[in-house]
Amino acid sequence: MASSPKTYWLNLFTGTTWKEFRAAGATISGFRASRQKLAAKIQPGDVFLCYLTGVMRWVGAVEVRGPSQEKHAIWSQMSFPVQFEVKPLILLDPETGVPMAHLKGLTSFYVNDQDAGKFKAFLRGSPNRFQSPGDAAVILGLLEQAQAHPERRPVSQAKLQRKPFYLAEQQIGKKTVQTVVTVPDNEEDECDEDAETPAQETADKQPSEHLTIQANLLMLGAEMGLNVWAAKNDRGRLWNGVPLGDLAGMVDELPTQFNEATQETIELIDVLWLKGNSILAAFEIECTTTVYSGLLRMSDLMALQPNLDIKLFIVAPETRRAKVEREIKRPTFMLRPKPLNKICGFLSFSNLMVKVDGIRELGLAGALSPSFLETTAEYFEAKL
Repeated sequence: MASSPKTYWLNLFTGTTWKEFRAAGATISGFRASRQKLAAKIQPGDVFLCYLTGVMRWVGAVEVRGPSQEKHAIWSQMSFPVQFEVKPLILLDPETGVPMAHLKGLTSFYVNDQDAGKFKAFLRGSPNRFQSPGDAAVILGLLEQAQAHPERRPVSQAKLQRKPFYLAEQQIGKKTVQTVVTVPDNEEDECDEDAETPAQETADKQPSEHLTIQANLLMLGAEMGLNVWAAKNDRGRLWNGVPLGDLAGMVDELPTQFNEATQETIELIDVLWLKGNSILAAFEIECTTTVYSGLLRMSDLMALQPNLDIKLFIVAPETRRAKVEREIKRPTFMLRPKPLNKICGFLSFSNLMVKVDGIRELGLAGALSPSFLETTAEYFEAKL
């Protein structure tokens, strides 16, 4: 009797969890308790294909032997109690892993540039079963080639060390409950064509729309007498030959009164305006992106710190207005104590720059407060 074909599953790792998995012998893989129902479908002989988030590399393949009879304390940052015994087939260093870019046009979840970042939601969580055996075969083949002929490519140490989830406490009614908070990764938010390269603008390269808006918001905040913050992974980008991190008013550290999950969320927001220890306004800039992850950062911030009084804005081209409205009206954002559509305004690139240019021409920046943008922004009302 012919054996049944193998089932392939996605197994997500961070740089830290991959390092700890290998240090423990690469014989136990685990998932969060919330994935128990799906994990129950995994059978001995199935194969996990291992993907490294943040650096966007495929780094391994392991064969499932069966559910683990013991709970192993392997990972330092989070508990993964749904565990399987596995046999390593291919284990690669992050530097020799297969870049996701190599899969474009070869798999059903990365057909063309429109799939970049979201990858048709396939990478949202693991385990996740490969619906197309052909996709798994492509990845396995590329992993085998990388193992036989390793090619080292630099990886960002910051992304390797990134911690995408945190334990945080939320107040629900009179109860304080512990929850897992996932911090969206900026790999979904790249507006430049070369997302695999460091985000460093060269002197002779035209700045992207994203960078133009980001720099102008930072400079306007400083002109208003405020301190400003640029997303920590954008600070090396050059605006007129100057790194964003060196612009006037830039702070090196954010207020420290927040918990770790809040802090990590805030650090990835594109632009913040601050006064002392208070965050006055937050801006997420969306050009060719999915919009969802920027809104998710805003929503998570307000869920973690519901008493904060921050002006929130999504800044995008006018052509993406309908996309912003559609996304902000998702139930996940609407069914909140503070619905996101009521507290997060939409600013089009063109309207914002007309406003900024007018302020500078009239020399009004020093007399403005962040609330002036509320009259410029559009707030999308829910349809009854």
